[in-house]
Amino acid sequence: MASSRTIGALSREAGVGIETIRYYERIGLLPPPRRAESGYRHYNDDDIGRLRFVKRGRELGFSIDEIRTLLLLAAQPEQPCAEADRLVREHLAEVEQRIADLSRLHAELAGLACCSERRASDCRIIEALAGAPLPHA
Repeated sequence: MASSRTIGALSREAGVGIETIRYYERIGLLPPPRRAESGYRHYNDDDIGRLRFVKRGRELGFSIDEIRTLLLLAAQPEQPCAEADRLVREHLAEVEQRIADLSRLHAELAGLACCSERRASDCRIIEALAGAPLPHA
């Protein structure tokens, strides 16, 4: 028989907050738990595996809907993995775009750093934030 754990124990084992667990239950990422006569939730080994799957998906930046799709695929192990691959490729493209955006932001901030002016009225950082065009290196 699968071991039973309370929501607090599940939270500690998975490294996920109790409110997060309740939220995942409300939106259907976790099935409703078995309840004791006292009303306390009880979770089994499958629940911790599913919660860890969701947590890892969130750590990798997948949306709730993407995780929902991946959970459906995981529940059908004989199905082709093309949909999972498509999701990962789309997500990778988004990550690469964010990296490019952050690189541009980094270059812009690096160009602003180390202002040596003594007064804010002459500060190129203040000018840049006020909308003055940045000098190009």
